[in-house]
Amino acid sequence: MSTITTDDVRRLAQLSNLQLSEDEVADLQVDLGNILNYVEQLAELDTSGVEPTYQVTGLENVWRDDVVQHSNVTRETLLALAAEQDDNSVKVPQVL
Repeated sequence: MSTITTDDVRRLAQLSNLQLSEDEVADLQVDLGNILNYVEQLAELDTSGVEPTYQVTGLENVWRDDVVQHSNVTRETLLALAAEQDDNSVKVPQVL
């Protein structure tokens, strides 16, 4: 049985950048202890004959060859379609 101390909870809160009150630390200590106990129960199960589940929807990847398609469209034609351009490139809003 794993025991979670209040110091463990405070350390996890610090790593997660969370500010917890003493009541929240106590509640989280109980919740984390319950979660670890449940995981320990699951570890006791015999899963030797169980196939791993990788995909549950039945969907499969569809692959295609990566083929370069040549076109007669020029760079200037494509740049003319852009809302903004700068230095022979399409200018887009900055994304941070």
